[in-house]
Amino acid sequence: MKISIRRSRRAAIAVALGSVLALTATACGDDGSGAGGDKGDEGSGKGKIVFWDNNGGVRTDIWKEVIADFQKANPDIKVEYVGIASTEYQSKVDTAIQGGGLPDVGGVGAAMLAGFSAQNALEPLDDRLAKSSLNGKLNEDMVGVLKSSGGGDGTLYSIPTSANNGVLYYRTDLFKKAGLDEPTTWDKFYEAAAKLTNAKKNEFGYTIRGGAGSIAQALDAMYGQSGITSFWDGDKTTVNDPKNVAALEKYAALYKKDTPAADLNNDFTKMVAQWDSGTIGMLNHNLGSYQDHVKALGVDKFRGIPQPIGAGGKRVQVSNPVDGLGVFKSSKNKEAAWKFIEFATSHAENSKFNKAAGQVPSNNDAAKDSWISEAEPTKLAAAALTDGSTTIVQLPYYLPDWNTISKADNEPNFQKVLLGDMSAKDFLDTMADQLNKAQAEWKEQNG
Repeated sequence: MKISIRRSRRAAIAVALGSVLALTATACGDDGSGAGGDKGDEGSGKGKIVFWDNNGGVRTDIWKEVIADFQKANPDIKVEYVGIASTEYQSKVDTAIQGGGLPDVGGVGAAMLAGFSAQNALEPLDDRLAKSSLNGKLNEDMVGVLKSSGGGDGTLYSIPTSANNGVLYYRTDLFKKAGLDEPTTWDKFYEAAAKLTNAKKNEFGYTIRGGAGSIAQALDAMYGQSGITSFWDGDKTTVNDPKNVAALEKYAALYKKDTPAADLNNDFTKMVAQWDSGTIGMLNHNLGSYQDHVKALGVDKFRGIPQPIGAGGKRVQVSNPVDGLGVFKSSKNKEAAWKFIEFATSHAENSKFNKAAGQVPSNNDAAKDSWISEAEPTKLAAAALTDGSTTIVQLPYYLPDWNTISKADNEPNFQKVLLGDMSAKDFLDTMADQLNKAQAEWKEQNG
């Protein structure tokens, strides 16, 4: 398969190869087909399968509930759960693709899908879905996102479990005390960030994500303010458009002025914990942290609303990746792995999972359950995406290098922007150059 991997990804894989001897899992065979040279096998549909959770620690408890339900319904199948932190998941899978030890089934979201499929690591699932009780029961848009994210051939390599959406959480008690309007526009957002900050009292208007996962949040803020509605202008990215540069300059200037200094290294778990336990006015995250805020603050001290509206009266936000489950091609028990996916995305289990995760279910019947309307951020997010008020800028998940460009390559540079060691323009020009090259390479490979 003639898929070229960029230098950073080649370097990661080289490190992965060097780590192979440390793997305790059994290495795959080498017959020249599939991930690690192993095409796997359908198996008996019984016995043991290994499941890798791509958000281990955060979703461990709910996945263990789903697994317990599955094993009760399927006593002849044993599921071994392995939780892997979201920040480590891609490198773990890349290592196993090169050296062996992949699980039977694992989390495969849109952002990492193209990279895995480019290495021939995933089992095509179109035929399985067509013959399944799930056929026609899954959200068509989510299925479409995963099909288009698989590298360009339209093959379905992952079954959607949920969709997320960006949310602006704000402390209603602090806003009321300060006499501030709800931060429904970017102007009101910046006004509140300044007014709610009193650094001497350790009070801040906002918490910015400077650690792992920072790029998607920064892109959301950029496009939301600039009002640019497409990621590409022809074959060139709009990332470094002057309007986006100006938007990022304004957003990054919040750091240490209206945000805590600790934000520089905060991933989402630290950022969420800081907001829940401190006196910070606003937090940008997604639906996934809603239950954390309820536990910490109750439902009376905060709200979660759609992202702010720009100067043109329109809300623009970047796409949030759809999450899903995939069968790895090297599995020796694909039939049992597929049974697990079918069960996990059935009405009852998909509803249970997403209620705990605070996300939008992929199963159409689960999406009609009453808890959706009871969780205000989920209800408002669903409305914003369907009432015509929001334009989505689709991120290029189909690029095999997207996950590397948006994480390993540029998260350190974003920290330099926050610290003032790199200009927003240089940062975005660097990212744009990488994206344009990746797009040209992808088009060359796919015609």
